[in-house]
Amino acid sequence: MCEFCHKHGEGKKWYLQAKNYADDLLSDIKRRSFVEKFFKYPETIASDVEKAKQISTLPPAIGAALSKRITRNQKEMHFGQVIPLEDVRKIFEFVTSIVRLECICRKTTVGNNQRYCYAVSLLPNGGQMTEIIKSIDPSYLFGPENKDLEVLSKEDTLKLFEEYEKQGMCHTVWTFGTPFISGLCNCNAPDCHAMRMTLGNKIPTMFKAEYMAAIDKDACTGCKSCMKVCQFDALIFDNTARKMSINETNCYGCGICRSVCKKNAIKLKETNQTI
Repeated sequence: MCEFCHKHGEGKKWYLQAKNYADDLLSDIKRRSFVEKFFKYPETIASDVEKAKQISTLPPAIGAALSKRITRNQKEMHFGQVIPLEDVRKIFEFVTSIVRLECICRKTTVGNNQRYCYAVSLLPNGGQMTEIIKSIDPSYLFGPENKDLEVLSKEDTLKLFEEYEKQGMCHTVWTFGTPFISGLCNCNAPDCHAMRMTLGNKIPTMFKAEYMAAIDKDACTGCKSCMKVCQFDALIFDNTARKMSINETNCYGCGICRSVCKKNAIKLKETNQTI
């Protein structure tokens, strides 16, 4: 189990605890201030990622100390975890509203109108989170065809998430002042600042999922379709056996590889290791 599961989930999946989505957590002034700045100044996030690249040029001891400090600070305010589609469904079972937003990361990497982020709330119409967003007037979050934030049904959102999987995006859940959770995103490595920090700069800003992929060697045909969509370099092709295998060190348990396997040869298994 991840660190947050022990701290904020009583040993269970922390992101499946409704208490961590409670709007009353937004009464905390520090948390509200963070939310306001996060959406009002998206360029700050991109700047922080660029600065983090310089850490690799520092002496190893100094670089390691700075990396740990960044991760510690991220865990306090804005940290994520990869989750598979089945856990997205479980979250949708207890939240009341879902609001589609512009992706902050993609705004600073590929431009506007990339709405892959979703605010979730136990209250109607996005609760206090969307009220905070509206108060700072970030019209870029609405999308060009919308005059207001776009509220979606759970059914329509799940269909979108299923489509994102086919495009190779992994689902993630995010805190805004831990343990408060208000956002789900659909990430890919080139555009996602968190993935770039975690995978590229080796500064963790997200946990692996509570799962790991496993391959049924009898069913696998070695077509390599799964390898093409994996963003974590976790799929290995065995030239001798002509089968795929999992690099368990690299696997983040996102389950995206399953969505392209025509032989249903890939499953997810739960892990119990502390990350």
